[in-house]
Amino acid sequence: MQRQQINANELLNRLRNGEVLNIIDVREAIEYHTFNIGGINIPLSTLAGRLNDWNYNKTDELIVICKVGLRSETAQTLLLQNGYQNVKNLNGGLIAIQKLK
Repeated sequence: MQRQQINANELLNRLRNGEVLNIIDVREAIEYHTFNIGGINIPLSTLAGRLNDWNYNKTDELIVICKVGLRSETAQTLLLQNGYQNVKNLNGGLIAIQKLK
């Protein structure tokens, strides 16, 4: 199973260039509302039950993010196991993004 990563610099550059990305923030809602870079907030604890609630195709690029990259790595595994083929985990999480800002 291929583990794709995206680093903070690449993600920020793509966002700054106006690219529309499928970002899934898997932190809890309170964390999301404290600081976020956009995307949809689906806490890891509810992700498995919500896979049929969205309009992503199995081939769409999905970027999963969290604070340090551990919960998003778990989310990445879950999505890959459910047939999503292009799932990238933000390496270093939002901490890495904040260090660049």
